[in-house]
Order: sequence, then C-alpha cells, then structure tokens
Amino acid sequence: MAPSQPGPPAGGILDRIDSPAELKELSLAECGELADELRSFIVEAVSKTGGHLGSNLGAVELTIALHRVFSSPEDVVLFDTGHQAYVHKLLTGRKEGFARLRQAGGLSGYPRRTESAHDVIENSHASTALSWSHGIATARRLTGRDEGRHVVAVVGDGALTGGMAYEALNNLGHSSSRVVIVLNDNGRSYAPTISKLSSSLTQLRLDPRYVRVKGALKGVIEELPVMGSLAGHSFRGLTSALREVVEPHVFFEALGVRYTGPLDGHDVAQLEQALRRAAAWPGPIVLHVLTTKGKGYPPAEEDEVARLHDLKVSSASPSAERHRPRGAASYTDAFTTALCRLAERDPSIVALTAAMPGPTGLLPFAESFPERFFDVGIAEQHAMTAAAGMAREGLKPVVCIYSTFLQRCVDQWNLDVGLHREPVVVVADRAGITGDDGPSHHGIYDLHSALLIDGVSIYCPSEPDEVGPLLAEALASGGPALVRYPKTPSNGPLAPAGTGSSHRLLAEGSPELVLVGIGKLAGAALSAARILEAESGLSPLVVDPRVIRPADPGLVSLLSSARLVVTVEDGVALGGAGAYLAALAEKAAEREARPGPRVLTLGVPGGFLAHGKPDDILSGLGLDGPGIATSVLEAARRYGLVRAGKEEGSSDELSSSGSTS
Repeated sequence: MAPSQPGPPAGGILDRIDSPAELKELSLAECGELADELRSFIVEAVSKTGGHLGSNLGAVELTIALHRVFSSPEDVVLFDTGHQAYVHKLLTGRKEGFARLRQAGGLSGYPRRTESAHDVIENSHASTALSWSHGIATARRLTGRDEGRHVVAVVGDGALTGGMAYEALNNLGHSSSRVVIVLNDNGRSYAPTISKLSSSLTQLRLDPRYVRVKGALKGVIEELPVMGSLAGHSFRGLTSALREVVEPHVFFEALGVRYTGPLDGHDVAQLEQALRRAAAWPGPIVLHVLTTKGKGYPPAEEDEVARLHDLKVSSASPSAERHRPRGAASYTDAFTTALCRLAERDPSIVALTAAMPGPTGLLPFAESFPERFFDVGIAEQHAMTAAAGMAREGLKPVVCIYSTFLQRCVDQWNLDVGLHREPVVVVADRAGITGDDGPSHHGIYDLHSALLIDGVSIYCPSEPDEVGPLLAEALASGGPALVRYPKTPSNGPLAPAGTGSSHRLLAEGSPELVLVGIGKLAGAALSAARILEAESGLSPLVVDPRVIRPADPGLVSLLSSARLVVTVEDGVALGGAGAYLAALAEKAAEREARPGPRVLTLGVPGGFLAHGKPDDILSGLGLDGPGIATSVLEAARRYGLVRAGKEEGSSDELSSSGSTS
C-alpha cells in the first residue's frame, strides 16, 4: 500500500503550484496563505519520514520570494547547505515525492540533479555554494550566457563559519562576479540585531536613486575650492564615518562585496523588493536576512540546542530508551560517558568539534568542562590544525567529527598532525553506511585515509562497550590516532570486552578459514559463520581485530597461517583495513618462507551510494550475514576448502564488492 500524501487538504494554494512560474501570479495575501500551507506540509511529512525540520520552516517566505523574483532554472539558485531546500522542492513540482522523503528510491533530503533541473548542486557539505557561484558566474560571463540571467547563493546554518566561504568571497569581490548572496541568518551563527533604523537604511542603500545621489555628492565635494586634491580622501573619510555609524558590517565591502541588511526574512514583500534591487547590482552583493529556525512550529522554535535540526523517527518509547540493556546503547552515548570519565581524571584532555557538539555527544563534556571545549564552527581544517597546536603544548586533543566531514581536513590530518607526530585523537562518528542522508554523508573513507597517513593508530570498536577501552588506549598511545564507529545501533554483546591491543575471538572454528569482522561488521561476520555452519558444514574462525594499526602480532600470525582469510568492513574495500591486514599476513608468511593465505576483502565498492536504510544498503552490497556467507562459501569452493555443491546456479565467482589476493 502506497504511503499517504502528507500536507494540507487538497484544494489549497500549494495544490495548484507545480512550478516556480505559477508563484508569480499570486497576490501577497495568497503568499501568506501558501507559507502556512508549506509549513503544515513540511511538519506532517517530516514527522512521518524524519528529516531536517527547523531549517526548512525558517526558509519558507525566503524561498517563496526567491522564486517570485528569479526564474529558475535559467537563473541558478544554489542552496548551502542543502538541508534548507525542502520548500524549494515543494515549489518545483515534487510534492508527491515527500511521501517517501529520504527513503530508498524516494526523494532525497538534499537537492539532487536527477530529481529536477532546478537542483544545481547536491553536495550537502557546507560552505561550498559561494565557490560554485563564482565558477558558474565566471563561465557564464566568459561564454556570453550571463545576459539577463542571475546566480543566487542561499547561504545559511553557519556556512559562513567555514573557511572555504571566505576564500570564495575574496575571489568574488576581486572578480566583481554578478552573484546575489542571500545570507539566511537563522540565529544559529551570524546574528546582529535588526531594527527599524537598519531596515530603513537597507532599503535606502539598495535604491538606485541613493547610489546616484552618493555619486553626485562626491562630484560636489570635488568642486569645492578648499578641497583641491584632498577631495577624494575627504569623501572617503566622510562615507567611511557614515558607514561605521549606519552599517557596522564593513567586512564584506572590504572584500569588494556589497553588503545590505539585515532584513526581516519572513516578510515576502520586503524580501522581493530587496532581491529585485540586489539583482540589479553590477557585482557581488550580500543580502542579509534574519529568519527564525523552526518558525511556525513551537517545538522547533523552543528547541534551543538545534531547533529540531534533524528530526528522527523512532518507534521506541522514551522509557525504553532510558532502560536499554547492556550492549544496546549507541556508540555515541558510550563515547560521551567514556570521554567525560577520562577527562575527570586527566585535565589535559580537551575536545574540539566543527559545529556538531550535540550529534557527536559533546554537550555533556562542554557542560562539565567549558574551558576545555572548543566548537570552531564549520571549519574542520582549522579544528585539526588547532588540535595539533594544542598537542604540541602538552594537551590531549580529541577531535570529534562525522566521518564524512573528516574528508574535508585530510591534508591537515596528514601534514599538521601526522607529519609532526602530534598526539591528536580523531573520533570519527557516523562511520560506514549512514543511510538516510545519501552519498555525501556515508562515512566510507576514514579507514582508507587514516591508513595513508604514516603513524596513525586505528581503533575500530565493534560494539559500544568497546568504545571506552579503545578511546583510553588511543589517548595513551602518545601519537596520532583514529577511533571510528557507526551511527547505527550495535548488534548487542558479541564477546567479553577485549584488553589492550589484542584481538577478540568471536567464534571457534577451523584455523584454515578465518573470518575477520572489522568494527560494526564483526556482528555480521559472526552471523555469517553461523549460517555457514548450519547450511554448508563450514566452521570459520571469527575474529574482531579491534585495533587495525598497530595490528596485534597474534592476529597477524593467525591470518598468515590460514588457507583462506575473508575480511569484512563498512568502508571502501580498495585500500581499506582488510587490504592492510592482508598485506601484513602476506609479509609474515614471506618471512617464514611459506605460502601466504588466499584473501577475500569484502567492503564497499566504488561509486556514490544513494540514500536508504543502512541495513538495506549493506544487504544490497552483500555485507550482511547471508551476503557474507554466500561470498565465503564461493571462495571456499574456489580454493578447495570445500567441494563445490551440486546446487543449481552455484557459482565460483567472488562477490563484486570484494577482491582477492
């Protein structure tokens, strides 16, 4: 049965809107009614599917005004970050898709080119849209396709805390590219006070008549006999003094980017007037609008921490969440508890994050140790290098970051932390397949990246109870380290907790066939072993390595002595942890002048994986219990560990997501 369509009853204004062009026919009163309908639609849809609520509720009137003034897709409208684009999707003919928002095969939670010509960029990493806009505007100018067309970048949710945005601003000002930058200030980052005076001055400075009067005033000053050659300097001094009084944000104009604002971001009429005048400006211009994140939905407006930034849908009751048994707690909760306990004993431990204190579990740390907590904004590169500096002076920095965002600071991780051997512990949350947020949020490269950096110790807790011991070991290692774990729940207790860098034996079996489950996939490997024993008589030995580098010598000896080793991980298979362990086993066998094992490395293949439920994605990649069992059985038959069965359709081919050595 198809999901019911969310939103207001049929027959409303939204029901008549299938493209931005139809918005231009509405009266201002109808725009107000449409805004109410849009908020109702979004609240109902997101309450069923999960998604980004607060940021979209705050951008309703702004998005309406943008599509009434500009003509997408001829005018390019870029959203940074993309999680504020739900209204844009609704106004560009995608209402029906919201019944399957962020579900496999359904509507993406971010702009996506394959969904609509109105979506230009789909990377949900923040602080990128200004660089995109500079490139697009430059190309249009050079090819003569900019006549009568506009490039608009909607920047919000702290994106201007990212250094890349300022690099782009510098280039926009230098090149004088015609780009309208809408700074959607929802109080979560850049938040000056609005007033009647500033609102009036904003409209004045946007009015072309004001610019003409300003030019005439300069001419009058130049003609004054007493001014002579000082006229230009005097005019600049006069206007600078006036600017300091009426326009405190001179920063943008110092870069050559005109600034105007702030405006009421929930007043469609005012927004339209300002946008039309900004569109007429011959160079880059910032239009600063103030919005309320979560507007129109009291639970979101009153959520001071995140304004219901990312709403999750769960069938578990709050009571059930409070009484989860051992092994059922989330990895992030386990990290929070462990870090706070370690910090109580060691005052040199500090924590850094890049605008993610809540999701990474650092709020309790910030409350307990406010002087030792640092949120640097959306500036992952700065966080990593600043942590290196802290480590240089004797602190023990813990950099808490989503695995996907870790890729934004690999250079700093390599050259500032790795090259200098600074003892910075990187905690990569949301590692592996994350699910609903799609290709830009899967954390599948952290193991590969860490293995490329010489000297980084790598810890992979396979369940929440392992997070604390491995975090403590990482902090005590005295060098760079990575602790990585997933967003998704654990499979429950697998075996008694490990100690030190030793591996854990999860299932006894034949030493000729060793199944290595890395991180969360240790549970899937154990499940595969049980399936194999029940269905084929194969009894693999299953291990949880816990520490990838430096690898446990006992584990390396075990692998080097096996006939077939199968490694399983939720990161990229090519150059991942399995390949690294396989190389160690091969070298160990070479040293003893004997044949090394055959190795099958199972992991995530190349390509960009769409959104969907993590377990479904893993199953589709053959990285669940049944899929792993199938791959192991095929490899075992291929290499003579078991005679090929007579089942119809049995195959000697290896899994497409794996490789052999």
